[in-house]
Amino acid sequence: MIFISIILVILIGGVLFIQNVNLNRIGADEYYVQITEGKRLESKSDSGEIYTTYEYALPGFDKDGKEQALTFTAIKELRQQAYLCVYVRDNIVRSYKEVQANEIPGLAKQKLEQIGQP
Repeated sequence: MIFISIILVILIGGVLFIQNVNLNRIGADEYYVQITEGKRLESKSDSGEIYTTYEYALPGFDKDGKEQALTFTAIKELRQQAYLCVYVRDNIVRSYKEVQANEIPGLAKQKLEQIGQP
């Protein structure tokens, strides 16, 4: 009975971990960007289905104000002027999430304001 309980706890813990942890964010550097115009891209799959993605090339700033040019794609058009926290590992954008202006560290926010993206 104890063995079954231990197995259930491990299984439930594993499911919760998989549902709540984005592995692409582990060990990644965080940069902050503000969304401007994205480039609409259309591609065709092997089956002939056409799908649309949006490419964004933006300056990103880390918490210390260090700049890095970032290019990434999204499967939908992102909200204009939205702030994102972008997760970068090995110079590749691995993941992103929308954040509020008050969540952006001071130096990164200053740099975004300096380039005309308040």
